[in-house]
This record gives sequence, C-alpha cells and structure tokens, in this order.
Amino acid sequence: MAGHSQFKNIMHRKGARDAKRARLFTKLAREITVAAKQGLPDPAYNPRLRAAIAAAKAESMPKDNIERAIKKAAGADTENFEEVRYEGYGPGKVAIIVEALTDNRNRTASDLRTAFNKHGGTMGEGVAFNFQRIGLIHYPSAAGGEDKVMEAAINAGADDVVSGATGHDIYCAPDSLHAVQKAMEEALGEPETARLDWRPTMTIDVVGETAETLMNLLNALDDNDDVQRVAANYEMSDEVMAKLGS
Repeated sequence: MAGHSQFKNIMHRKGARDAKRARLFTKLAREITVAAKQGLPDPAYNPRLRAAIAAAKAESMPKDNIERAIKKAAGADTENFEEVRYEGYGPGKVAIIVEALTDNRNRTASDLRTAFNKHGGTMGEGVAFNFQRIGLIHYPSAAGGEDKVMEAAINAGADDVVSGATGHDIYCAPDSLHAVQKAMEEALGEPETARLDWRPTMTIDVVGETAETLMNLLNALDDNDDVQRVAANYEMSDEVMAKLGS
C-alpha cells in the first residue's frame, strides 16, 4: 500500500506541474497573439512581439505553439482580449497590482474578487501610488558579468541595473523601453524579458501566517488564466521563503 500511495503522490505532483505548465503556455500564447494583432506579425518590426516570443522561448514553449499563436492573430475568429488592471490589498496591507488579458471583464473581476476575499485581501483602487511604472529588461547570468551588463545598460540609456543570482534586471523609463531594448540586444543579444512592469517604491516585511496567506493569495491570482502578471510590494526573508516552499 505504501508503494501505491507513493506512486499516487508522484502522479499527483506531476499532474499539478503539467497543469501549471499548461496555464503558463496559455498565458504566453495569449500575449503573443495580442502583440501580433496590435502590431506587425514580424518580430523584427514588433518589439512587443519579439519580447513575447523571447519569454516563451525562455520557458521552453514549443516552436509550433509560438507559430500557431502568431497565426491566430490574423484569424477572423480571434478573441478580442482587453488589457485590464486590477488593484487591491492582501494580508498585512501588502499592495497588489494584477494585469490581465481578458475577453470578459465581468468574469475576470468576479474571479479575482473571490480570490482576494478568500485569502484575506480586498480589491479596490488607489494602490498604484505604492509602485513606479518602469520598463524592465532581464538577462540571465550567462549573458555576461555585472560590469559588462552595466556598461551595456549605461550606453543604452537605462536608469538602473540590479544583478543577482537569477541574472540582471535593467530598468528604464516606460517610454524608453523599446529604444533601450534595441540597444541592449545589439550589445548582449535577445533578453529573456522586455516589458513594462511595476517596481515598488516601498516594501512591507511579512512573516508567519501573514506570509503564508499572502503567498496563497498570490498563487491563486497567478493561477487564473486571464492574469498575465502580479506585482506586490512585500519583502520576505530567505528563511520564510524556504519554510513556505517546503
């Protein structure tokens, strides 16, 4: 019985991973389709599409899926996805911004409100002042050392560079994103990420049950197929993160 239970547990975890990967591919494909529909279907002349394809490749999305998402933009039956932003507060008064691509505002708003309420949060407006709107370009560590990336970012006209274990984040003004992206590509090649994002102007440290409930809320929001990105102004120690991940 123990072996059978172990097999079931392994298959359950694998099923959960596969479902999460399928949701991720759905989100990536939706962004590719919207980017191709709003601009030219050629990534060489469409920075948003180029960034969307790069993000998909970074997640090992199959080439056929990418090409199908681009072609879908030209179809007459393509859903009309709308870019919508939702705001709210999570446990510990953590400010949260949710960006979505949806074909039904009412459904998405209802689903997100349910997630906020279930996990100790509230949806509302007036949250964006906790963040700065920025352009974000991310390169993996393999792109080069900190000095090399810093020099390229300065020459490209970026505002800031933060390097760490996961790679290099280059920040710039929103209006400069495409110009900085192009210059960075000439110096370092294609980035993993190039998009508009939200950078907290202040952060809130969360621990204990508050941290656990907050992560449950953020995971629930991210699991929604309409949600493309979730930003939150929290800080969490490595010890707390490790405990929650165990």
